[in-house]
Amino acid sequence: MTDVAARVREVLPSVRADLEALVRIESVWADPARRDEVRRSAEAVSKLLSDAGFGDVRIVSEGGAPAVIAHHPAPPGAPTVLLYAHHDVQPEGDRTQWHSPPFEPTERDGRLYGRGTADDKAGIATHLAAFRAHDGNPPVGVTVFVEGEEESGSPSLGAMLAAHRDELAADVIVIADSDNWSPDLPSLTVSLRGLADCVVEVSTLDHGLHSGMWGGVAPDAVTALVRLLASLHDDDGNVAVAGLHEASAADVDFPAERVRRDAGLLDGVREIGSGSVVQRLWAKPAITVIGIDTTPIASASNTLIPRARARGRAPRSACASLPAVTPANTWRLSPVTSSSTRRGVPG
Repeated sequence: MTDVAARVREVLPSVRADLEALVRIESVWADPARRDEVRRSAEAVSKLLSDAGFGDVRIVSEGGAPAVIAHHPAPPGAPTVLLYAHHDVQPEGDRTQWHSPPFEPTERDGRLYGRGTADDKAGIATHLAAFRAHDGNPPVGVTVFVEGEEESGSPSLGAMLAAHRDELAADVIVIADSDNWSPDLPSLTVSLRGLADCVVEVSTLDHGLHSGMWGGVAPDAVTALVRLLASLHDDDGNVAVAGLHEASAADVDFPAERVRRDAGLLDGVREIGSGSVVQRLWAKPAITVIGIDTTPIASASNTLIPRARARGRAPRSACASLPAVTPANTWRLSPVTSSSTRRGVPG
């Protein structure tokens, strides 16, 4: 074990250099204009794995983003470990809010900043470090699977798993794509809350109406949608949708000051929900609105909006409950449609 730890320290400089090179690739699959960058990212990952000593490395796709599969055979009688990561990243958002260019890795106060330095090109670097620490000859078989559309919900992952079922078979799976408890304490995550994405559309009118003529009589879709979204939580911020499962989390201290620091809560903003922090983070259901489609403020006029949509992340069972809870919280309006999209696992 001491020899492996020493080797890890030896390989870290080269692994960091590889991580920085990957971060410079703008592999945002959600942006059609940067699909070539995602392909370039897959090629870079493929080369890193080949250079590390994997003899069987391929770039594969099943109608979506390119993924990389690499194999190193197991010694006789040894198990095979599947190492997972993803090489795509979230869009960088407003670049003016960054302290340094998002795709130029920059060290500040002992941390490396840049899109993907943690989520999840660091996962690729972690797998490379482990493999190199064993000089490319680990005591187990190793399969590496690095997908390219995780941040977009992995829409083609199911087809990819089906198409490559046999070569992805393993005795143990290690997923390098979760939270660290702290930079100083290595940890393993053994379970996660399930999730699904839901898109809810509220339609109230067959065309827009002048708000001065019809306001107060004809319902507008935006206000109806806001009422629906507000009904999903109680006054304390707990999920208010009935019938959702709550598990039990470990009894671990998560100080309030750490929550405020790590989450970046602004002055005057408090935590939401009740119960311990880890219970709320790990075991209780959560519903988050991640997007709303309606008229932009810049082009708004005195019009009752006939249609509005919202997208959120929630347990799959919460998405299934939406058609039942919607009429009661939108002045009993109809029609209201909802659909669960992208990935979903039991929750």
